[in-house]
Amino acid sequence: MDKVRLGVIGIGNMGTGHINNIRAGLCPEIELTAAADRRASRREWAENELEGVKIFNEGEELIASGTCDAVLIAVPHYQHPELAISAFEKGLHVMAEKPAGVYTLQVREMNAAADAHPELSFGMMFNQRTNCVYRKLKELLDGGELGKLKRVSWLITDWYRTQYYYDSGAWRATWAGEGGGVLLNQCPHQLDLLQWLCGLPVRLRAFCHEGKWHDIEVEDDVSAYMEFENGATGIFVTTTGDAPGTNRLELSGTLGKAVCENDELRFWKLDEDEEKWRFTAEQGFAKPPFREVKAETDGKNPQHPAVLNAFAAHILRGEPMIADGREGIRGLMLSNAMHLSSWLGREVELPIDEQLFYDLLKEKCATSRHKEEKNITMSTQGSY
Repeated sequence: MDKVRLGVIGIGNMGTGHINNIRAGLCPEIELTAAADRRASRREWAENELEGVKIFNEGEELIASGTCDAVLIAVPHYQHPELAISAFEKGLHVMAEKPAGVYTLQVREMNAAADAHPELSFGMMFNQRTNCVYRKLKELLDGGELGKLKRVSWLITDWYRTQYYYDSGAWRATWAGEGGGVLLNQCPHQLDLLQWLCGLPVRLRAFCHEGKWHDIEVEDDVSAYMEFENGATGIFVTTTGDAPGTNRLELSGTLGKAVCENDELRFWKLDEDEEKWRFTAEQGFAKPPFREVKAETDGKNPQHPAVLNAFAAHILRGEPMIADGREGIRGLMLSNAMHLSSWLGREVELPIDEQLFYDLLKEKCATSRHKEEKNITMSTQGSY
């Protein structure tokens, strides 16, 4: 085949965004052939706007229809693994929106299904990995330019959301419908990038404040402290309640410091390894000499279309994907660990006790409140 026939399951905010990218010609090796959504108004939109595209009520119907080679799953989080597993069993390639799922036990089943079908491509929509700033930062880390990692600090508070946003869907901001708040909805990109760049911490202590700034039952304000295997420490702070908010990632190592902020990467390089300087300097207050080094990037930040294009290229020619779907469990492990630490009121080690997390999540879901469905679809332009 010269094009991948794609079915989009879920044509809400993100699904519609992907469809519009394909319609705009940004994914030349992908042909949209099917779409599914449970909401009648979205199906009506699709029937009016998507000529020649087969429309279904359910994702399972689309998967069984034979209308596509691959599916893009953009539905509420609990359904990601179950739909992916069904697609693998029907011989379809899978691209899943973030997060990989709500709890790691469920995602392990999805990864096992992917492993049982090695001939099928499995990707995760971690579009922030295409950002030149983060790609360059990973290059610096992998090349040893920062030396031994000492400290990680990510302040990501520009995920501002209004009550209108949370009220826009019955599933939003509920334990039973969404499975979490800012950690599971907005921050999977940052949690993925954190583990992609630095690896997973070995232990952490988190404070997740539920409904602090909004009338919701899940967390909208989080502060976490992390410890890594090599002794490095880190903090991760996020919320949907700050305006204007900040997105600043700072990494400090024995050879320098890198800061990502305002779509810019700055890098300060030490002339000598700080560990050596610390024990050989003959002055009490002397800092090791340093200079700012220009971090040259290619300036490219192609985002969602790039992830889909790499997915298509992997299916057609075996080229690398942006993110293998199996990697989604790593950022989710970090998210689950923060929730678990907060629920237990103590530090937890990674990997976490996954059964304990699931049992506590079920308790949360048992008391989750019912919300009325509202017919609202919002543009995601500029949100990621």
